[in-house]
Amino acid sequence: MGFNNWNSTHCRDEFNEDMIRGVADKLISSGLRDAGYRHINLDDCWADWKRDKNGNLQPNLKRFPHGIKALADYVHERGFAFGLYSSAGTNTCEPHQANRGFPGGLGHEKQDAAYFASVGADYLKYDNCNNQKVPAKERYKAMGEALRATGKPIFYSLCEWGENKAWLWATDPAVGASSWRTTGDISDNYASMLKIFKENVVLDAYAGPGHWNDPDMLEVGNGGMTDVEYRSHFSLWSIMAAPLLIGTDLRKIKPDALEILLNKEVIAVDQDPLGVQGKRVRDTNGVHVIVKPLKDGSRAVAVFNEADAAQDVAVSAKELGLQASAKYRMRDLWKHSDAQGDGSIKLRLEPHATVMYRISAQ
Repeated sequence: MGFNNWNSTHCRDEFNEDMIRGVADKLISSGLRDAGYRHINLDDCWADWKRDKNGNLQPNLKRFPHGIKALADYVHERGFAFGLYSSAGTNTCEPHQANRGFPGGLGHEKQDAAYFASVGADYLKYDNCNNQKVPAKERYKAMGEALRATGKPIFYSLCEWGENKAWLWATDPAVGASSWRTTGDISDNYASMLKIFKENVVLDAYAGPGHWNDPDMLEVGNGGMTDVEYRSHFSLWSIMAAPLLIGTDLRKIKPDALEILLNKEVIAVDQDPLGVQGKRVRDTNGVHVIVKPLKDGSRAVAVFNEADAAQDVAVSAKELGLQASAKYRMRDLWKHSDAQGDGSIKLRLEPHATVMYRISAQ
């Protein structure tokens, strides 16, 4: 859980050290840090377009005049982990000089890993651009080995877009990935969010503690979806045990979007220590039912209506894996209210809406 600047800034000039410091301060003052958002990650365009005379990465001093180490120290002093970005290719994804990206890590893995460790990085997002058609596992294995050789624990996030089905090989100890992208990039619209949900939800068998499916960062607060759609976005990512990386500029966030991101009951489903990704048990007529077992023996349930019209939905206790004759506490995680019931769910679900329950035995 944390923040990444890309969805709100891309490579624009507003991405700089003042922004990142301001975001760190807002994470604290808004209560987001206390809710569990503890990573602050820089995306593409943090580096200078060329390496230094010794071949080392160096920051863009226009954006980061005090350097990356000073920014990492600021972040660490406020109780956050600090993340950086690179690509498993010759250059990163954002075009710059001669229509190429900034320096990538291909062929520089040991040197770059040492740099990441030296400035205090705790997280590396490693992209897939300009990869020279070198096999994906070979490229990501090289950086994984280099990161481990530094002796510093660094969360290793593979960003290869699902192109090479990283979920099949990323947990190989030689690669050592902590998470891997399962999809292409998200955009701030309902169609994109829906497409990515459908691609990721079927991969539940590959996720678990220490190795996570990553359907990309959150768009909540960026303005391209309704509040109903953003609540569905947040609910679905949470029941899929996805990383929750805020992608909006928190210095400008509106209260309704902040309220979504601060829903601690939904966050608790995402962060449940059992570490199971929810399993979809129904996909019929635009209605999806996803069930996630939780550490305390209860179940989280999300019921999502992808359709453009409201639907009457009935879900039986049996469909949720519950005993029909038992009595249950039904906790609505968005209304923050309790009801008693037999474990079944009956409701009218509005277009693009998701309801989320925590169901526990009485």
